[in-house]
Amino acid sequence: MEKMLANYAPQVYAVMRITVGLLFFCHGLQKVFGLFGGVNGPPAPLFSMLGIAGLIEIITGAMITVGFATGTAAFIASGQMAVAYFIGHFPSGFWPIQNGGEEAVFYCFVFLYMATQGSGRLSVDAAR
Repeated sequence: MEKMLANYAPQVYAVMRITVGLLFFCHGLQKVFGLFGGVNGPPAPLFSMLGIAGLIEIITGAMITVGFATGTAAFIASGQMAVAYFIGHFPSGFWPIQNGGEEAVFYCFVFLYMATQGSGRLSVDAAR
């Protein structure tokens, strides 16, 4: 299967980068502006921990989506998700499946992978 799909790896990576970037961007909009149902109530104050996390998500999510400095943006997003896991989930237990931290761990490692791969095809960086 890998040999058959290997020819499409750059295109699949681009679709993954765009999709994950958009999802992360939406998480930021949810925190900062209360869109998509908000996060447990009204938008977070901008200079609170949740508000700053939302700003990071908006900025890095947009950069990853369009493929502008993806390596740097993804590295920052990966670090944010690691911090989110250890501050928000780890105190409730070690295993992500038990403490509700699967999403943070997933994003952390997908962004870490993206940090090693860069922007790829269908990106602002490729167009320059």
